[in-house]
Amino acid sequence: MTAPDFAARPQLSEDIARFVRRRIFDGTYPAGGYIRLEQLAGELGVSVTPVREALFELRAEGLLAQQPRRGFVVLPVTGRDIADVSNVQAYVGGELAARAALHITADQVRDLTAIQDALEEAYTRHDGEAAVRLNHEFHRAINVAADSPKLAQMMSLITRYAPESVFPTIEEWPQESVRHHRQLLAALENHDADLARAAMSEHLAAGAAPLIDHLRARGVVQ
Repeated sequence: MTAPDFAARPQLSEDIARFVRRRIFDGTYPAGGYIRLEQLAGELGVSVTPVREALFELRAEGLLAQQPRRGFVVLPVTGRDIADVSNVQAYVGGELAARAALHITADQVRDLTAIQDALEEAYTRHDGEAAVRLNHEFHRAINVAADSPKLAQMMSLITRYAPESVFPTIEEWPQESVRHHRQLLAALENHDADLARAAMSEHLAAGAAPLIDHLRARGVVQ
């Protein structure tokens, strides 16, 4: 995995945390392996300060542990961890979708549909990076429409624990995701809160099993 250009980015530590998180979930950084502060800073071409901040953030998330004089060690990820995150996402995301259905405007539905169209195009051309970005935009737009900032903030924190970058590479998940998103769009357009809640909850919960299988096959999940 090639390191992106981290020079002169705002919120640099968050970008670095996202980069390391992706490496953990793609198996580049295996459980029990050490991440060296100076080595990673040199690889990314940044100072050690934002790298240290990023690694402390990942320690707080339970992905890393700090050991004196040895640096940061990658902790094991379990299937139960993934399932727990997915279940919490399904509950909170379902509530946000239900609220969005009650408040969403025609313009927001139109914008959401355009994002979904672009997401499906990204899946078709196997552009995983664009797919991850557009999928994030799709869910964020729903959370904004829900007009519940505290709940949306909670969802954002939970999502940090979910390896979003992996989903486009899981066989048959893009097609399944498209089906879920289209059902959700229909519920939002019809202002059907119950159906929107059910569609979002099903969507977020359904990803757990294929994700666990995918990560287990690559030795990431134990």
